[in-house]
Amino acid sequence: MIRDEQTLSLASAKAGMDEKTARRYRRSGRLPSELKAAHTWRTRPDPFEAIWPEVQALLGAHPGLEAKTLFEDLQRRYSGRFQDGQLRTLQRRVKRWRATEGPGKEVFFDQRYEPGLWCASDFTHLGSLEITIAGAPFDHLLYHFVLPYSNWETGTVCFSESFESLSEGLQSALWELGGVPARHRTDRLSAAVHHMDHPEEFTARYRGLLGHYGLEGRRIQTGQAHENGDVEQRHYRFARALDQALMLRGGRDFADRGDYQRFLGVLFARLNAGRRTRLAEEVSCLRRLPLRRQDAWTRVDVGVGQGSTIRVQKNAYSVESRLIGESVEVKIHAERLEVWFGQRQVEVLPRLRGKGKHHVQYRHVIDSLVRKPGAFENYRYREDLFPSSRFRAVYDGWRRADPSQASREYLKILELAAKESEREVDDALGVLLEGTEPVTVEAVTARMAMKAPAPRTEVRVTSVDLGLYDGLLTAAAIG
Repeated sequence: MIRDEQTLSLASAKAGMDEKTARRYRRSGRLPSELKAAHTWRTRPDPFEAIWPEVQALLGAHPGLEAKTLFEDLQRRYSGRFQDGQLRTLQRRVKRWRATEGPGKEVFFDQRYEPGLWCASDFTHLGSLEITIAGAPFDHLLYHFVLPYSNWETGTVCFSESFESLSEGLQSALWELGGVPARHRTDRLSAAVHHMDHPEEFTARYRGLLGHYGLEGRRIQTGQAHENGDVEQRHYRFARALDQALMLRGGRDFADRGDYQRFLGVLFARLNAGRRTRLAEEVSCLRRLPLRRQDAWTRVDVGVGQGSTIRVQKNAYSVESRLIGESVEVKIHAERLEVWFGQRQVEVLPRLRGKGKHHVQYRHVIDSLVRKPGAFENYRYREDLFPSSRFRAVYDGWRRADPSQASREYLKILELAAKESEREVDDALGVLLEGTEPVTVEAVTARMAMKAPAPRTEVRVTSVDLGLYDGLLTAAAIG
């Protein structure tokens, strides 16, 4: 502006500056911002100056100490000297110490990926999203599969970090993708290994799974989750996207699991829609899938005990009593057990989560219990033998009215449910429990007999004039 005006006085006036100040800037040959001195002095005394060596010593010995913890310690040791409003001053000083004198921080190195080279996977918990199925809490995990180059992702609902869940999830992802990358990275799968009696067996099976698809497996170091950072970051972003989608949906309750899985499928498709270009690059570099999937189950042989139960991975399950003393083959899937005997599947059971659980079906043991009703009261798995709250209410009612006959009377009703229809017995109990008379098997049978039969459907068949066919044959002959 000085060069544009005829006089310095006019230029300084237009700049809103005193003429003497403008002359000083012109003589220095520097901009006003360059003449401004750095603010290095304090405007008020530092209240922590005297005791800072103590704080510094504590930080040197324990770098993880927070400024608030240090401040509270100073308030206790120097009663009345430091006020709450001075916490921010200490926080700034501690922050400055960490940046200039504290220990170095871990450096994370951004990775450059090539298309079709890497895939990564891990399990993530979704319980915090409070999803429900038919009103009941649905505590579950997601096996999450990601391609780091394109960020294409998919997932499978599961309930434990087991080998079966891993196998099913990984294979479903590869077949959905339509090809196989060169390398697969995951964490050390410590949960799956920890829950097995023979970790070396898990390692062999995992290698077998990777070998079936020609995948090179890479595991991160123990406790270094950031080494699988791509999938960890996708965990966070997917959970946030799912939470937002649930808000837009207006509810977190789903009619059934299939409804929820369809919702997840739509969400994955929407997230992947913007990744098609880079995904196309990846797909062109993928190797072909094998001719078939590998079985995603584990086979074990177990004996059937005298209690008509088998023990699989430290959980108890009942089977038909005719199998007592025999050895059966159990195929452990991610969510179910298949029991085989003599090359024939004889039972399908829900797989229990955790350890020390039990699943005993009353149909498997009811015949023996009816013959020995005294065993019911203290039966180890008695709680499994109440199909619904109504059955339990009947038993409790008999316990109050006549404890000596409670087991015998209840088991007769349970036998009726096993031989006839559990649903019909349950409906009959619902009516009888509203009355005051004892609920006996005779009363239940009578109530079931009162059920109105389904109305007969009258079917009328209209007669057909066979002369029409004669006309068609005559016309064909003439033609």
